[in-house]
Amino acid sequence: MPTLSREGQLPAPEPHRHRQVAQSFGTDPDRYDRARPRYPDTLVERILAASPGRDVLDVGCGTGIAARQFQTAGCTVLGVEPDERMAAFARRTAVPTEVATFEDWDPAGRRFDVVIAGTAWHWVDPVAGAAKAASVLRPGGRLAPFWHVQQPPQALADNLQEVFRRVVPDSPFILPAGGAPVLDGYQLLLDRAADGIRQAGGFGEPEQWRYDGERTYTRDEWLDQLPTSGALTRLPADRLAQVLAGVGEAIDALGGSVVIGYSTVAVTAVRVVTRFG
Repeated sequence: MPTLSREGQLPAPEPHRHRQVAQSFGTDPDRYDRARPRYPDTLVERILAASPGRDVLDVGCGTGIAARQFQTAGCTVLGVEPDERMAAFARRTAVPTEVATFEDWDPAGRRFDVVIAGTAWHWVDPVAGAAKAASVLRPGGRLAPFWHVQQPPQALADNLQEVFRRVVPDSPFILPAGGAPVLDGYQLLLDRAADGIRQAGGFGEPEQWRYDGERTYTRDEWLDQLPTSGALTRLPADRLAQVLAGVGEAIDALGGSVVIGYSTVAVTAVRVVTRFG
């Protein structure tokens, strides 16, 4: 999931310009694929039920987590991923993947019924990305980027902030805090995606679809996924070890496991016939 700034908002007004962060997740694709949570099957089903077919383009597909879920649902999926390391992993899991940023990717005349992006659309220019999606979607096709937002319990959220500020005081990022709903801090991201769709044209009015749930993590499971956060992917090994040690102590104090709330939110719109043809 994207990380918040110290002010509880996105790390910059235009996160898609932070290519060094966007392309840092491939430092450990095995961990990323193993530890990152899957998306709700109900969301996958709803997207497909509201789409004209099952030809899917997965933007920023990473290791292919979402792509494989859509394949399981009977879709033909093509991934586009800027990091060759992540793309290579996706290909090994039978997800055809081309290496490019979405803005620069050449569709070579191909058309799709659905364009998705699993916790990746914030790395795409919101207007250029939506315009590109409109150009490759069939009439009636659906653009549906979606995000996971984690809600740690208050005790763990406080620990995450304390450890991160102590070990990485010069970073512009923090991990999401507890207390007030973390989703509130991500509304700027969701609004930016919707505004980009409106500005690009070619779509009906965007909607938000939301699914809530929770997952219980053991200490080892939570520490396994933590380094896949954009706040930590470029951290030197010694400082990462300090972060993990501090957080591990907090989870031990909670009994060795932690319940994390999740909200999965899609910003979605239907491609209509306009100047895109």
